[in-house]
Amino acid sequence: MSGKKLWEKGIETDAFIEKFTVGKDRELDLQLAKYDVQGTIAHITMLESVGLLEKEELEKLTAELNRILEEVIEPGEFEIEEGVEDVHSQVELMLTRELGNVGKKVHSGRSRNDQVLVDVRLFLRDQIKEIKELTSKLFDTLMDKSEATKEILLPGYTHTQAAMPSSFGMWFGAYAESLTDDVVLLKSAYDIINRNPLGSAAGYGSSFPLNRTMTTELLGFEGMNVNSVYAQMGRGKTEQTLSFAMASLAGTLNKLAADVCLYNSQNFQFLKLPDELTTGSSIMPHKKNPDVFELIRAKTNRLRSLPNEIMMATANLTSGYHRDFQLLKEMLFPAIEELKNCLFITEYAASQMDVNEEVMDDPKYKLTFSVEAVNKLVVDGVPFRDAYLQVAQQIEQDTFVPPKQLDHTHEGSIGNLGNEQIKQRMDALLNVFK
Repeated sequence: MSGKKLWEKGIETDAFIEKFTVGKDRELDLQLAKYDVQGTIAHITMLESVGLLEKEELEKLTAELNRILEEVIEPGEFEIEEGVEDVHSQVELMLTRELGNVGKKVHSGRSRNDQVLVDVRLFLRDQIKEIKELTSKLFDTLMDKSEATKEILLPGYTHTQAAMPSSFGMWFGAYAESLTDDVVLLKSAYDIINRNPLGSAAGYGSSFPLNRTMTTELLGFEGMNVNSVYAQMGRGKTEQTLSFAMASLAGTLNKLAADVCLYNSQNFQFLKLPDELTTGSSIMPHKKNPDVFELIRAKTNRLRSLPNEIMMATANLTSGYHRDFQLLKEMLFPAIEELKNCLFITEYAASQMDVNEEVMDDPKYKLTFSVEAVNKLVVDGVPFRDAYLQVAQQIEQDTFVPPKQLDHTHEGSIGNLGNEQIKQRMDALLNVFK
């Protein structure tokens, strides 16, 4: 067996057709190699239990698969040879070269369809855990920043107009809470992905007495796709579900990046980025540009288009396998890496940014205290509508004097951040990932 496809019957495919159909699989499948070995070990363990492999055959195969994992894949030396179609073919080829005919037995009761399904799900399960950890770290940084700056006022804007006093604590905390909702979606995607498709074969099951419960337990899945047809229908649906969660996370990062770009400008000066996080101009010596956050803004916008890209690639497909699914890896795998990079860089940059503690001293923000003036009149017994008109007339007549001190303490004020409740919610969400 040298460079053959698992489905080859002695008729060679035209070289340009092979190049077109294989696409980027050889490159992207390198990320699936260890999962292919894990899935194969679980499958052959089950085959031995139902009498389709001898015990000594299982021992030889398991030993060789573990050797491939430890000596070839983990050191980063695994390659898919020229003429070999994908990771599944390469692993089986390596087994057959070492063990002869026994290596050809690993495919009994299995199709490349359920093989790639299980590989991708094992891979995505680990990727979601990595995204979760990066999100958790960013959440902690934002919460720390929120607590440290909760007494520092910041003008809040509506309609891009200065509106009411807020605080940097509220601003940082808002993005932390946004991440909790993003994790809800991430956990939902994880739950859908964490089901075993192995044993569904080409989408219509197998006449062999396969023990799918056994492989489910061996691979650590929470359950299985019971219906074999639906297991195959899950291709595209799992990727799409994850893409929605990724787009939600990207949306949070995008809005944060947009705020930072604005707040860092000379016209606002709410935030200051360390020089190490900025870039300069080739002709303007004074420039300190927030390129990091501009790139995050652009990259996350691209990530937010991912669900639509996946939906369009899988639109109008009937049940059963279609080669269209191959493109999903090209869309999703690089996007996962991009999102992880954006999460890492955002956390790194957020931990180092400084806030302007005197921003609200600027006279142009005087009128943002008008609501507080109305509220103080209401507390003194003036009906709200009358209090509103009194303050409005003061503003119109240019006699408005903002309150000397903004109350940070009373219930419902900007000082009541609810950070403890937000943290409790995030902790509960993170703890349910297995």
